[in-house]
Amino acid sequence: MQQTMRTVLEGAVAGAVATGAMSVPMLFAQRQGSMGTQPPERVVEEAQEETGTTLSEPEQNLAASLVHLGFGMGSGAAFALLHRALRLPVPTVVQGTGFAMGVWALSYRGWIPRLGVLPPPEGDRSDRQRTMVAVHVVFGAVLGAVEHRLADRS
Repeated sequence: MQQTMRTVLEGAVAGAVATGAMSVPMLFAQRQGSMGTQPPERVVEEAQEETGTTLSEPEQNLAASLVHLGFGMGSGAAFALLHRALRLPVPTVVQGTGFAMGVWALSYRGWIPRLGVLPPPEGDRSDRQRTMVAVHVVFGAVLGAVEHRLADRS
């Protein structure tokens, strides 16, 4: 049990680092006008609509950042558990990238359109979707690299 908790915590740390790494190109793309509203911001907007709450802009920004970070940490914990249990003979960076593409697919082809946050990729802005695929590659590569280092230390 103690080793499992350590794995979850280390995975969450790896997920937090990877989320930070993917956020930089996301913000750059938004500033270049090729993103529209960031998906985490849309999640918060949709939650406000569903609950009838209103947040100030700083509160919305904080909530979107926390939603993104929390999702990244949870994804990182799941990846660490899978990575350490499966012990695949594939570089961890490649595993992380494949995992991240799965997260993208489950999110952008699954729960995000089903909840009405954004349309599925074929109905969304093509520039946002190109950006989201690219930043998930960044997320996965960083997740795999950090998880590899942490797993070696454990």
